[in-house]
Amino acid sequence: MVVASPSPTHPEKVQFIELPIIDLSAERSKVINLVIKACEEYGFFEVINHGVSHDIITRMEEQGLGFFAKPLGDKQKAGPATPFGYGCKNIGFNGDVGEVEYLMLGTNSLSIVERSYAISNDPKMFSSAVNGYIEAVTGLACEILELMAEGLRVHDSSVFSKMIKGVDNDSIFRLNHYPPILCNNNNNNNKDPSFHANKVGFGEHTDPQILTILKSNDVGGLQVKSQVDDEDHGVWVPVPPHPTAFCVNVGDVLQAMTNGRFMSVRHRAMVTNTSKSRMSMAYFGAPPLHTCLTPPIELVTPHKPLLYRPFTWDEYKKASHSLRLGDSRLHLFKAT
Repeated sequence: MVVASPSPTHPEKVQFIELPIIDLSAERSKVINLVIKACEEYGFFEVINHGVSHDIITRMEEQGLGFFAKPLGDKQKAGPATPFGYGCKNIGFNGDVGEVEYLMLGTNSLSIVERSYAISNDPKMFSSAVNGYIEAVTGLACEILELMAEGLRVHDSSVFSKMIKGVDNDSIFRLNHYPPILCNNNNNNNKDPSFHANKVGFGEHTDPQILTILKSNDVGGLQVKSQVDDEDHGVWVPVPPHPTAFCVNVGDVLQAMTNGRFMSVRHRAMVTNTSKSRMSMAYFGAPPLHTCLTPPIELVTPHKPLLYRPFTWDEYKKASHSLRLGDSRLHLFKAT
């Protein structure tokens, strides 16, 4: 993760921009064009009519919220997160702090069954909900990656999706829980409920993997950084929660594998003045550690030469973990 300081030295801009919502049940060529456009312009979009059942989502939400409702001592039995397990506050490998607690899991079904005994009072129900959810969103991620490959006119439409289908993939599943922060009007001379400034729940970062599939409850907080023009450093775009949509964003690996055509977008989570906590469920699709990552030959031309040298996911992952939070990674792999 690349996480910037949660305390900016300059006032931030927040702007409302309508980000793409793509209906996956629409005519395929139209869907492909919309996905490509969203990846190029925003690196972020939402999908509806995605085929993941309401029951699968609800079961996972109930199990996640049930875990986070436990006393701290019980939750800590599932930790520490090294990297899998329960963690609190410390959200980065180098000690970044945010208003968040989380549960990190691998996507191997047997591993989830084993870990469930330290997580849930009903481990069978918990592991069933998690494995069912992961299977569904992995299928959704593969579908979207194949739409992308078709839209890029790559001969092998499975060039991206096959990296997360294998049993040795390095994908992860993470539940983030952001507690509510209530405004104390007794200390607010203006008696304005918006007086309490937002706090950083999870700092500014890009996702290093291929693709992220995110679902959250009906509490806002997600913000995406949108580049306005060459003279502007970007503005934060709030993403209102959608009752049925999944958020999808391009990761660093996909930016490299599309030779820079797709954009890995910076985003963050803020904790706002609310009486209800926010929980997000994030699937991060990643290839096996040994996978050599380089664009398909169709995406490298004399007019668009290779931007990044070939590297393995293991190499990139280690670079991500070794850098100070807030530092960039992809520039380390620029082609010479």
